[in-house]
Amino acid sequence: MNRREMFTALMNHEEVGHILIDHGKQVGSIHKSAYPAIREIMGLPAIETPEILDRMSQCVKSDEDLLQAWGVDFRWLAPKWVQVEEIDDKSYKNWFGTLFKDSGDYFAIGSTPCKELDLDGINNYPWPDAADPGIIEGLREEAEYWHNNTDYIIGADGIKGGILQNCLEVRGYDQFFMDFILDPELAHRLLDIMLDLYKDAYTLYLNEIGEYAQILYLTDDFGAQNALLISPDMWREFIKPREAELIKHIKSLAPHIKVMFHTDGSVLPIIEEMVEMGVDILNPVQTSVEELKDTARLNATVGDKICFHGAMDVQNVLINATPAEVKAETARRMKDLGTGGGYIISTCHNISNDIPAENLKTMFETIQQYGSYPLNLDELLP
Repeated sequence: MNRREMFTALMNHEEVGHILIDHGKQVGSIHKSAYPAIREIMGLPAIETPEILDRMSQCVKSDEDLLQAWGVDFRWLAPKWVQVEEIDDKSYKNWFGTLFKDSGDYFAIGSTPCKELDLDGINNYPWPDAADPGIIEGLREEAEYWHNNTDYIIGADGIKGGILQNCLEVRGYDQFFMDFILDPELAHRLLDIMLDLYKDAYTLYLNEIGEYAQILYLTDDFGAQNALLISPDMWREFIKPREAELIKHIKSLAPHIKVMFHTDGSVLPIIEEMVEMGVDILNPVQTSVEELKDTARLNATVGDKICFHGAMDVQNVLINATPAEVKAETARRMKDLGTGGGYIISTCHNISNDIPAENLKTMFETIQQYGSYPLNLDELLP
């Protein structure tokens, strides 16, 4: 059974082949400062200037030799950044006009262009051309190569940001959350504008590469460390219907495609409603939040309804654990979430330079050595 067949079986919650390994998309890559040490410990030659994958996070596009060394089963297509206005070497505006400034390790929001606008101003704002052909430059050829010459699972990485995220970035987090209560008409209108822009962008994208991709990655954070960002009722009114409509649109363009949805944080109360939205795979299963620590219980509770991706904690475990502890943690998550199929293992988020390279080497070696079905992991567990 090849990788693509294993992915299909995994999505049907079958235990076949091995637990699939992922790495290398916009939220799930390596910060440029961490990349040299990782390549060195894996015995790979140094790369003087790695390609930047994500401008904001300053993460790199992992090179093919590292993907092979780590046994990664996916190859991700990366939509291009377009309509970026360069301000100087320390700042830029993205295609929505939000200013980002260099904060040292990454670029952070510097100013929000729509914070002072009323409804008329929102309607008349110069929104970007979401069907900019630059987004897809070179992607069809790349997709055809991976499809015709390998059995890697081809992933369509998300077009940067999400419906809620970009509303927060153009309006300001504080202002947009207040809009839900003080100016709901404006909030609904801004969300609808973002929805329409993303529908146009994904139409362009999937018409180009949809026939080749098996999985598409959407990102839009709903959770904080200990709660949802907004109340469940507000999420149901403002956010859920638009995310559902976008996913429905995506699947109308590529009916075979599986949607993986990235939301950090404490989102247990809405996971089943995310299934209703059309989400097939939950990423990243942030095990650093209290309600998601018990991954065996999570799998027993909702594992028949949704697949899981991630669960290897970059916030506490991979930073602080010994290699032996990393080995045990890797085994624990594979047993908890891989039992019954339906699990793709990966780091919960990007890999920064506070994670010892040895721990990453241990994690991926453990997956490759022990991640085959039938799982036999008890010897690694405390």
